[in-house]
Amino acid sequence: MHGDEAQGRQRHHDGASSSGERGEEAAALLEAAGAALEYLRVVPDRRVFPTEQALTALSAFDEPLPDRPGDPTQTLRFLHEIGSPATVASNGPSYFGFVTGGAHPAALAAAWLASTWDQNAALPVMSPVAARLHAAVQGWVVELLGLPPGTELALVTGATTANASAFAVARDSLLARHGWDVQARGLIGAPELAVVVGEHAHATVRKALGLVGLGRDRVHVVPADDQGRMRAEHLPDLAGPVLVVAQAGEVSTGAFDPFDEIADWAAGRDAWLHVDGAFGLWAAVDPSRSALVRGLERADSWATDAHKWLNVTYDSGLVLVRQPGALRRSFFATADYLPPDSAGRVELGHMTPQTSQRARVVEVWAVLRTLGREGLVHLVGEVCAHARLVAGELTAGGLRVLNDVVLNQVLVAGRDAASTRALLAAVHDDGRIWCGPTTWHGEPALRFSVSSWRTTRVDAERAARVLLELARQVDAIG
Repeated sequence: MHGDEAQGRQRHHDGASSSGERGEEAAALLEAAGAALEYLRVVPDRRVFPTEQALTALSAFDEPLPDRPGDPTQTLRFLHEIGSPATVASNGPSYFGFVTGGAHPAALAAAWLASTWDQNAALPVMSPVAARLHAAVQGWVVELLGLPPGTELALVTGATTANASAFAVARDSLLARHGWDVQARGLIGAPELAVVVGEHAHATVRKALGLVGLGRDRVHVVPADDQGRMRAEHLPDLAGPVLVVAQAGEVSTGAFDPFDEIADWAAGRDAWLHVDGAFGLWAAVDPSRSALVRGLERADSWATDAHKWLNVTYDSGLVLVRQPGALRRSFFATADYLPPDSAGRVELGHMTPQTSQRARVVEVWAVLRTLGREGLVHLVGEVCAHARLVAGELTAGGLRVLNDVVLNQVLVAGRDAASTRALLAAVHDDGRIWCGPTTWHGEPALRFSVSSWRTTRVDAERAARVLLELARQVDAIG
């Protein structure tokens, strides 16, 4: 009897402890939800870059590690009070820097739920729901982008990793044709593999080439035209094996390389054509922009981001490869505790550089299902229309627009280099909008990128007015 009473007291204690933990968990989640909703309420109207006061307040995080456990609700409250004012309002409608999308409601809500699920999407046995959603998203994305049937999709951290993944697959596939198994033997002693890039290839392309052992500087560089498009007539006469990297959406102008001409060049050689399209690849969903992407489907691999125009939360890139099984050949990792999937479902842990991985696909699926084909076409069209509106207003107001606005990028300059720099400084000091600096053909410019689903025509008109107002203040209009 005494033993039964003791066991009962222990069960009561364990139940009370468990109940308390669940209550603490619920309180923390409610605190986070409240803070998030408050943030979303104020973000459209707040200064885009944080104030000096908010930045100074970040010193509150310079505290010693606590000795004892604390209340997670208090931790979250502290994080919101100090952290939220010091964020860049990139989730608002007036951020035009770095081609950054704002989290779509479907993506944000799905991210909360997916984080609660806490799924490892590496294998179907770890997350059947992630595997099933991946199959759906792969079919949708391949169809939306007009890529060949059978093209395989993997989700990674961003376009840099997507490019690196595609380059690894290209390297392994090209050298396998010459009897060399890179995964078994490495690159020492391998047949030489040439790499061709455009003059305006994104910096992360070279970073990705370095990651996979092909070399950042060991490349053949093809000249570009005045918009940054690769001049296909200057492609080198190489027999192969060769990896050629084309671009969908030059980072400053939004221009597209001539894919058909590059594909024709590659077809006569032992070549692999890859398309780097961090944001520009999504132009393929809009039939009105078919001229920009003509021939894109002839490539062997593609890379893009979901956290740009698709507006999911950050850390979401897509790599697509035409050849089924090629991703798995490069990234397969076996172990006794990793059982093969008997149903033949996608095993992302064997298709990407990482094995364990969060279920990024949940947000991508949620946005695609919520927007549908028409919604996605509308999103792309609106973003581009807003960019054209801003370019037209700035030109009419006396500023110089340096690029052909074919997509979402607007390059802006004042009457000379000094006034352009003064205008950029004024924009950053003012805080009502934010765009970043660049250099175009040797002169400074403002790089104005429209990417967020939150940006409306009214926001675009306001941004143009702010830029012109500040340009007049610093005498940047010639």
